[in-house]
Amino acid sequence: MSDRIENLYAVIAARPANALAGWRAGQAVDNAQLLVRVGAWQELLRAQPGRHFALYLEDSIEFGAALLGAWHAGKTIWLSADTLPASCAVLRGEVDGFLGEFPAELAPLLPAAVAAAAAGSAAFPALEPDLPALVVFTSGSTGAAQAIPKKLSQIASEVATLEELFGARAGDAAVLATVSHQHIYGLLFKVLWPLASGRAIHAASIVYPEELLPAMAAGPCLLVASPAHLKRLPSHLDWSAAAAMLRGVFSSGGPLAADAALATGALLGQVPTEVYGSSETGGIAWRQRRDIGDDAWRPFPNVSWRINEADGTLDVCSPHLADDNWLALADRAAAVDGGFRLLGRSDRIVKIEEKRVSLDAMEAALLASGHAIEARVALCEPVPGERQRLAAFVVPSPEGRALLEQQGKQALNARLRAVLAGVVDAVALPRRWRYLDQMPVNAQGKVTLAALLSLLGDERPRLPLVRELERDAGRVLLEITAPARLLYFDGHFDVAPILPGVVQVDWAMHYGREYFDLPPQFKGMSQLKFQQVVGPETPVQLELAYDAAKRNLRFSYGSAVGQHSSGRIALGGVDG
Repeated sequence: MSDRIENLYAVIAARPANALAGWRAGQAVDNAQLLVRVGAWQELLRAQPGRHFALYLEDSIEFGAALLGAWHAGKTIWLSADTLPASCAVLRGEVDGFLGEFPAELAPLLPAAVAAAAAGSAAFPALEPDLPALVVFTSGSTGAAQAIPKKLSQIASEVATLEELFGARAGDAAVLATVSHQHIYGLLFKVLWPLASGRAIHAASIVYPEELLPAMAAGPCLLVASPAHLKRLPSHLDWSAAAAMLRGVFSSGGPLAADAALATGALLGQVPTEVYGSSETGGIAWRQRRDIGDDAWRPFPNVSWRINEADGTLDVCSPHLADDNWLALADRAAAVDGGFRLLGRSDRIVKIEEKRVSLDAMEAALLASGHAIEARVALCEPVPGERQRLAAFVVPSPEGRALLEQQGKQALNARLRAVLAGVVDAVALPRRWRYLDQMPVNAQGKVTLAALLSLLGDERPRLPLVRELERDAGRVLLEITAPARLLYFDGHFDVAPILPGVVQVDWAMHYGREYFDLPPQFKGMSQLKFQQVVGPETPVQLELAYDAAKRNLRFSYGSAVGQHSSGRIALGGVDG
């Protein structure tokens, strides 16, 4: 398969026109339709001056057509992980144009719909292996992104390796994914490998387990996922039909804990195949755990590796790299039989839910805000069962101190979170903040991680900040604000945390018992409505009214944007 990427258009064109290329919203997309879109993108881009174009499309089938069309138009595609302002600002200085679904102010290009026509390969000769096909970024939207160019030969080598290692097991399975193709992992596993091998692609990423389960059960499939999704597969769902159709499950982008890998295997009938690599290196190694202590990685067949004696870090050499030189990584490793174990990072790049985050870049952004004269961002100590979190330690500037004193910690938190929101994904925003008069230093005058983390304490809040607004017989109006560190925001949801409905009901009961003499037993709920989400650090008004005669507690959450939720709780005594 080493030349299939270079000849990918011809490979697809050689298949029957009505052969299945993929699925979009439940409708089949055949090879003829795919090739028409490749031609439309090629025609559009041939008319465009310049070589470098940024591409962002949610639809994986259309993305594949755009990528192939761009390559045959002689263009280099810059792969943006998102369309955040900071990412777009970096791209604006590097590319000649934007394609797909970027913000309107960037005037992104899209080819018009075209009628189906006979597709031939005459206008699509084989691509050159040295074609500068792609530019990917090492750290996404962190503000410290490093552009990594990829020749077509590097990409072809990776796709060929995937087929060599996993193709027999995959068979003719369709590819389902919970990850985006805008990252190199998703690009290879979800788009290019399936296109080269003739496996059907599902156009949309599937995030929710309730949608993933029937999609998997519909036919033979491969699941391309991330640790963040796999470790949250709900065990109460019946996965047996999906497991019967599963030919393989892949995980990459960050470490998958051994217990999560084995738990996934118990649910799906297959322990995930984990893939270790990076934007710089491409794929390096893989593993499929057998037990809780099995943490060794097996190198890809075309990857050479060694342990650097000076600092214990890993060096690699492979055709997935830009040249034949050894590349030094920041991952510490130890050799084991037939492979190696990873021992952690040696730099200040961390991963939060598979998002690479530069702590240095976050600190620079905080200092540039004008509200801090010193700033440190640190990874909190892990808590069993919870995802990794960041904490920010800030010595405020005079402007920051004035805001803190006049409007409080929440106002300064919000201001600094807004600064970071333009350069990191929401999942990577610090969940804990400490404002200091000065940084803690040791006898050598250095700020240590241990000293910073000692300032946090371990307790996570379970209740909101509360201010009483009105109170009379049988009724109370409270202003409540859910802190960003609230325990119940973890995993619900990472991109945009929202307050779970069950917590809103629980708080209504909690404060109802504080203000009224409620009967001891919960009897049921009625008229329950959830209309708008409640987010962190957002004041909302909770109105509670207790009807003693009917023994029911009415609650209503509202704010300036309208009603958030409401309902009635029926109560009773031991005797009913």
